[in-house]
Amino acid sequence: MTVQDFRSFNRFYTNVIGALDYGRHLYAPYTLTESRVLYELAHSPRTDAADLRGELSLDAGYLSRILNKFEQDGLIERTPSERDPRRRRITLTAQGRETAALLDERSRESVGALLATVPADDHPRLAEAMRTVRTLLSSGRPPRGEDVVLRDPGPGDLGWIVQRNAALYAAEYGWNADYEGLVARIVADFAEDHDPHLERVWIAELDGRPVGCVMCVRDDAPGTARLRLLLVEPDARGLRIGDRLVEAVIDFARDGGYRDLVLWTNDVLSAARRIYQRHGFVLVAEKPHRSFGADLTGQDWRLDLHPPQE
Repeated sequence: MTVQDFRSFNRFYTNVIGALDYGRHLYAPYTLTESRVLYELAHSPRTDAADLRGELSLDAGYLSRILNKFEQDGLIERTPSERDPRRRRITLTAQGRETAALLDERSRESVGALLATVPADDHPRLAEAMRTVRTLLSSGRPPRGEDVVLRDPGPGDLGWIVQRNAALYAAEYGWNADYEGLVARIVADFAEDHDPHLERVWIAELDGRPVGCVMCVRDDAPGTARLRLLLVEPDARGLRIGDRLVEAVIDFARDGGYRDLVLWTNDVLSAARRIYQRHGFVLVAEKPHRSFGADLTGQDWRLDLHPPQE
């Protein structure tokens, strides 16, 4: 391969991207770079300016101007970082989330229209070619945590949650189809009726494929949210995906005005329990039961989202 080959491909791909934004409707009233910043804010539960500079390779002054514009437009708010008081945590407002969702929907529609021109039988070949380009140009390095994106579910993702929960728990713990039925009911209830301001699903994506998920829904108890269906694919473990998913739920529940966050799990899920403990969940009850074709000990965990200040 020659430099000219690479530059020729780059020109071709640039033209493809330009065609997606024909007439500049896709990102309006924001630029492509501004839309990228919004995307990162919408898909990263804990973000400050330094995180954004590193992720997007942006000049500090340029990024500062973008964030000032977003703040003036009511899209973001800045608060002291819990990790480092010298930094400012940047989060999207409700208006910011709506704007990011609109831009993401436009992008999905444009890419979908482009993919519609490719025969369905060629989609796997195209996906493999894109993965090959990414792998080779990243020097074959293994995936890192920052390569994982947390996003809202797209078409087919809710079905993926049911399928992967059923397959993984059958393979790792021998659970039967009763568990798949439970997950299917949980997902169906969310799909049919949920308040997007108080309930949400996250998909963790790596190299264009889902590798994890979690759900936050309203509990029966007033002021209480429930964390459900935390899952990370075996080949993606070790990248702090589980921690990031739980952090996303905690931040969302706290911002949504919930007082408590609860969850139910089983004692055999030791890796998940360690994640919950790291984030301050406390075991409040446990009880033996037989479910999913196995003898288990169910556990109820709780997190106070607004503990008293010392």
